[in-house]
Amino acid sequence: MSTAGTADTATEIDVSALAAEQALDLLEGEGMDTDVAGLRLFVQQGGCAGLSYGMRFDGEPEEDDQIYEHHDLRIFVDPASMNYIGGSVLDFEGGLQGAGFHVENPNVVSECGCGESFRT
Repeated sequence: MSTAGTADTATEIDVSALAAEQALDLLEGEGMDTDVAGLRLFVQQGGCAGLSYGMRFDGEPEEDDQIYEHHDLRIFVDPASMNYIGGSVLDFEGGLQGAGFHVENPNVVSECGCGESFRT
């Protein structure tokens, strides 16, 4: 649910229960207050397809962030990144290639072979 600005459900960022659980464990492990701190999801230039995802923990949101909360995890997204990742789902996957967070983005028209970068 968005708590800052107005976002319709088509552009909302969703989070799977497993991704939220993993991120909250990491946040708590860093000693961060999960009532205020959150996971920043952003897009940056780079990768073989042109854009790549970035994630980091932030102690609090920036003034112009969209803030989403799912399964007690707060997600912060800046307006520029929102243009590329609106409607995405953050998930956590494990497997032979290693465990990690994965963004399921409906805006992607192509991805690189390793899945680390994309184009909209």
